[in-house]
Amino acid sequence: MITEITLEVALVLLGVGMLIAGVRGFLGPRTSDRAVASDLIFFAMIGFIALIGLRIDIEALFDIILIATLLGFMAAISMARLGSGGQR
Repeated sequence: MITEITLEVALVLLGVGMLIAGVRGFLGPRTSDRAVASDLIFFAMIGFIALIGLRIDIEALFDIILIATLLGFMAAISMARLGSGGQR
């Protein structure tokens, strides 16, 4: 069982990670830097929602997380293709 303190620490660490990725995305000189930063922010947000789901004990959030993860994976592939100039 996950304790409340562990959830709080994980939420704070995810928030710090999102903040750092946001700065990297804002300052990143290349498109690939911004793509990786946005991908990291997206998956950190999914982790954030998962931790909130554990905290308030709503099982429907996990279905939403599964769908969001699949969409995020598709977005990551699209950004990788965009970063490569559309070449395979």
